[in-house]
Amino acid sequence: MKVHILGICGTFMAGVAKLMIEKGYEVSGSDKDFYPPMSEYLETLKIDLIKGYDSQNLPEADLYVIGNVISRGNESFEKILSNKLPYTSGPKIIADLTKEENLIAVTGTHGKTTTSYMLCHIFIENGIDIGYLVGGISPHFQDSAKIGTANIFIIEGDEYDSALFDKRSKFINYNPHSIIINNIEFDHADIFRDIDDIKRQFHHLVKIIPNDGSIMYHHDDPNIKDVINLGSWSKMLPIGEEDLFYSYENREMTFNKINYSLTSLPLKGIHNFKNYVAAIYMAYQYGVPIKKSIQALSNFSGVKRRQELVYDKNNISIIDDFAHHPTAIKLTIESIKHENPKKNIIGIIELGSNTMASGKHIDLLINAANDLDSIYWYDPRHALKDKLFKKTFNSLDDLHKDLLAKIQTDSIILIMTNKNSSYIYQPIREYLEG
Repeated sequence: MKVHILGICGTFMAGVAKLMIEKGYEVSGSDKDFYPPMSEYLETLKIDLIKGYDSQNLPEADLYVIGNVISRGNESFEKILSNKLPYTSGPKIIADLTKEENLIAVTGTHGKTTTSYMLCHIFIENGIDIGYLVGGISPHFQDSAKIGTANIFIIEGDEYDSALFDKRSKFINYNPHSIIINNIEFDHADIFRDIDDIKRQFHHLVKIIPNDGSIMYHHDDPNIKDVINLGSWSKMLPIGEEDLFYSYENREMTFNKINYSLTSLPLKGIHNFKNYVAAIYMAYQYGVPIKKSIQALSNFSGVKRRQELVYDKNNISIIDDFAHHPTAIKLTIESIKHENPKKNIIGIIELGSNTMASGKHIDLLINAANDLDSIYWYDPRHALKDKLFKKTFNSLDDLHKDLLAKIQTDSIILIMTNKNSSYIYQPIREYLEG
């Protein structure tokens, strides 16, 4: 069966492509642009790729999978509609491919990718050949998606909409057996009006978890508690009360009155600590002893673009991070400052997401960056040109010139964006390498 994917270079759709290839489909794809790391990943899959959406280049296929980046007016999609060609969404494909498996969805505003990979790593290190689809790249995994032989499938459960013709959150389509809710905050201002819109989608998710499935969540998150209080019908697994407690200060978790030390686990920051706890606790629900999960995670080095060191010479480092929400930005900065108290921390924050560019988080963004020694805001869309940001640049060339004229030793350049970060750090790295 021939399948063509519109919007294939996104992390999710690239994973869909990989799963379909494993299932025997002949897959091709098109996108507006192709950039690392997903462009490199797609090359390894040996998929026929088409740049742009010119309708004349749309290949014949038995089914077209439409990514949620596609909107009306897209030439290829208009041709599909006009010719009444069969089409569907990526999340619907996932539901069809995994309907015989116990699907675990890792959800929340932050930490989905890292927690998902932690959970995958635990199972695989313990000899359980799970299937998975995670939005991102980890050095421990050859692929971001795989069909396994065990009756477990792990997916990063995004609350963003499924497609222009299906405005439900992606995770609704998956029909999960169990879920982790890491946190709930306002994000995706382009599709959600307010936090109540987001809570509504999460409660739709809670309502479809079966009785024998689990809903795991952090008890200290007020927005999650609001969702749970709307009603739940599954096994509830709150983190922070009843059976499971944790102490970040002591780096330990307590389950059934037994203390487990997590000091051997390498990733830093309270956000990663909470991700650890959730992954360990969920793996336990599917048969992995807690001590074995901790042992497995002791050699887990993380995910690309999550505090990833991309340059480190002559007492100057460049760290690339995917943070693009005030809370994630604040936690990333705190973690870097805590590990490097004597370093000069220079932040470059791109106003790349639709929510950041909307200005809805402007006060939170400014407060989140307060602990930086200096800050450069990169605003390529001129979205907040009338706002009172200091050091706001619309041109990367101008930003680089200002930064490189002032750079000193004993400095860390921390880049935070959900866009293609290589455009930001590569010129800096080339300059520093001489």
